[in-house]
Amino acid sequence: MRTLDYNRDNMAELLRQHDINPTHQRIEIAFALFSHQEHLCADQVMTIVNSRHSETSKATVYNTLNLFLEKKLIREVIADPSKVFYDPNTYPHHHFYNIATGELTDIHAENIGLTGLPPLPHGLVADGIDIIVRVRPSI
Repeated sequence: MRTLDYNRDNMAELLRQHDINPTHQRIEIAFALFSHQEHLCADQVMTIVNSRHSETSKATVYNTLNLFLEKKLIREVIADPSKVFYDPNTYPHHHFYNIATGELTDIHAENIGLTGLPPLPHGLVADGIDIIVRVRPSI
């Protein structure tokens, strides 16, 4: 779907495609994430959702985001220990994190080369690689 195509009806269908029951609050949370196409933290999602209906609690937002993560509808990006973003782009890509502004932006996967991984511990397989390039204004 293109950004312009996002509406609450197709958010309900997207949730169903990921085996998520499309409750009113889940649809609103999905719509906040997908219609903005930005990396949002849980507080930003709650602000967006509650700007329409002030009925969604912080616990509901966190529980729903965790459900979306479990069902692989979104990705979690931990930019630093105190800043977690939720990313509606689940295709392989990486990020720039501006430590001065707190902004997270995408880096296309083909723009980063990785020559290999160290040997993995016995019995484990790689589940993904997330590269975060932390940037700041030059002085």
